[in-house]
Amino acid sequence: MAIGRRTVLIGALSGAAGLTGLGRAARAFASEAQGLSLYHLHTAESLRIVYRERGQLVDGALDEIDYFLRDFRNDTTHSIDVALLDELCRLHETFEGQGRFEVISGYRSPQTNESLRQHSPGVAKNSFHLTGRAIDVRLTSARTDRLRDAAITMHSGGVGYYADSNFVHIDTGEFRTW
Repeated sequence: MAIGRRTVLIGALSGAAGLTGLGRAARAFASEAQGLSLYHLHTAESLRIVYRERGQLVDGALDEIDYFLRDFRNDTTHSIDVALLDELCRLHETFEGQGRFEVISGYRSPQTNESLRQHSPGVAKNSFHLTGRAIDVRLTSARTDRLRDAAITMHSGGVGYYADSNFVHIDTGEFRTW
């Protein structure tokens, strides 16, 4: 009986060892430092920051990111969803870690969102920007259509493409595209 269990254990370990690169990539992603290089187009501020090391959030890093992605129109801040930061990191890695994200919009206060809605039909009443779960960006190392395609391939949140304004919207809601 012990041989049977050993055989099952060896088989299970062999199967685990043969998992696709996706499993290995996910484990490697969790064990490495995760950071972002950002430039805010409206404030001319830059931020290069590691927010997670070996799977643990770095003290103070999220506060810096929250401030950087604040509503620049009235300086209000909100917690930014860590899953959104993780999506940006994965997206950046699809471009071999080259370039930096240029931020058009991060968090939006209710006042700012409503004001934008009055001037643009493309601004959602219940935008994920209101809860720190969305960002509008482009990447200096990629055309925005390629950035959009890579984000869609990740299949992990909302992806909006604004070709005329040259940016991609990424959020942590259900997967959908527009």
